[in-house]
Amino acid sequence: MLDLTEQQQYLSELGARLKILRLARNDTMAVFAQRLEVSEGTLRAMEHGAATVQIGAWVKALWVLDHLEDLSGVLAQKESLLERARAPRRRNRQRASRRAG
Repeated sequence: MLDLTEQQQYLSELGARLKILRLARNDTMAVFAQRLEVSEGTLRAMEHGAATVQIGAWVKALWVLDHLEDLSGVLAQKESLLERARAPRRRNRQRASRRAG
């Protein structure tokens, strides 16, 4: 189970990456917050890794930064053990031994 410190670490790292990308665009907090349609306080909370920020603000940030496709794998259905067991198995072909000549 993910404990609170691990959760905070992930959110802090995400916030730090957001800040780096914002600064790489030379956007001030005011300009970037306006692009995200959030307040500067919300953007500051995002950059500090606050767990209280709505996911919609993060989705908008990913869209503005052209990283929205990064969400495509989140919560994607994984293959179950039953599906794996039912899948046809490929047999590895064994090479014939070389003849001594």
